[in-house]
Amino acid sequence: MSSSVRLSARKLLLWGAVAAPLLLALGCTVGRMRESAEMARASEPLQRPLRDPAARLLIVGDSTAVGTGASSPQASLAGLLARAYPGLHIENRGRDGATFAELAQQLDGDAPFDMVLIQAGGNDVIRLRDLDRTAVEIDHVIRRARERAEFVVVMPAGNVGNAPFFFAPVSWVMTARARRLHAQVRASALRHGAVYVNLFKEKQNDPFAQHSELNARDGLHPSDQGYRVWLDALSAQSGFEQRLAALTASSHDR
Repeated sequence: MSSSVRLSARKLLLWGAVAAPLLLALGCTVGRMRESAEMARASEPLQRPLRDPAARLLIVGDSTAVGTGASSPQASLAGLLARAYPGLHIENRGRDGATFAELAQQLDGDAPFDMVLIQAGGNDVIRLRDLDRTAVEIDHVIRRARERAEFVVVMPAGNVGNAPFFFAPVSWVMTARARRLHAQVRASALRHGAVYVNLFKEKQNDPFAQHSELNARDGLHPSDQGYRVWLDALSAQSGFEQRLAALTASSHDR
């Protein structure tokens, strides 16, 4: 056998070793892709307009801002915030499928807000978007959010590579990309005076990888219980409760 033939044979074997698990992973997620699309079509962002609120919150982002995966809008993160803070006005502009490139449009307008919550990043990771370009978009979005409110919180989805939706080796790629995106968000938040909430965890430490009930039936979005875990992280890392308490106290003094 000539050296060129042996080389071609080795390339063919290598391609088969890489392609087979990739095709298997993609094939195993077809049903979940349909499930995820159906859940997105059925989801709607929770809104709560109040005439004289203690504080005004603007939510922008992707399906996690909408609350896809929750059993109802009230069980989404926005719904949990509404339940916990009765005086909180909530305008939710989240849209299923949105990337950071689309969030600037969601931030349009001049009406003042006390807080902006940004929930995005998962689609930038999953769609294999150029993360160098995404880093520029993240900067632009956070700068624009800071123009809408003094207090801005950025909370990207966690380690999407740990989601049951993905199988190795695709899951490894998704973990690497999610890790990089979180680093970009952290750095941008620091530059622009926003608060970064870290949901990224390695698999051995990720409750979403250890407890299946935290994942919705599509294996990609949080369930009701999963959104409660996110609320706990938001409360613990952002100072959200303290900021709302201060705003509520000042509204009572007026």
